[in-house]
Amino acid sequence: MIFTNPHGAPELACDHCGCRWVDRLKGVAYCYECGEEITAAAIEEFQRALVEFSARTGGQQDDAS
Repeated sequence: MIFTNPHGAPELACDHCGCRWVDRLKGVAYCYECGEEITAAAIEEFQRALVEFSARTGGQQDDAS
């Protein structure tokens, strides 16, 4: 699941519970809230969303808000 924060940047979230806290230190991503694995497909989708966001913003975030 991908959320968009108030600045328009994508944030990865758990498909099962929506938690945005993910443990990535074990080589496999797991949700801190429910313990479900974050799938490789979800991580790939998030990476694409980051690339698209960077292309739209030119790598710059608007700090005026």
